[in-house]
Amino acid sequence: QVQLVESGGGLVQAGGSLRLSCAASARTFSSYAMGWFRQAPGKEREFVAAITWHGGDTYYTDSVKGRFTISRDNAKNTVYLQMNSLKPEDTAVYYCAADRNTFVLRTTTPAYWGQGTQVTVSS
Repeated sequence: QVQLVESGGGLVQAGGSLRLSCAASARTFSSYAMGWFRQAPGKEREFVAAITWHGGDTYYTDSVKGRFTISRDNAKNTVYLQMNSLKPEDTAVYYCAADRNTFVLRTTTPAYWGQGTQVTVSS
């Protein structure tokens, strides 16, 4: 069982930055691929970014490439999402997710989810 707790959301002006954190409870955190998803009002939840268990490979949806960076610290059981050059269309609830399989995490439904943190970007 993996429990995930996100933090770092908030209100920011367009062009600003935020860093989201996700703390995981799993003692085997380093064996899980981690990812971030988001859901805007009236829209389906969408994949944002993922990182392999060792941190050597990262994946991004096209709309955030060059602006967002996912990283992890296995010693702290934490994954991060650095978000720069934020746009109003980035406004959403952001969810942390975990799965032992990177492909599953990126393309289907990860096994574990956090409760979400709100990010609001004003124009």
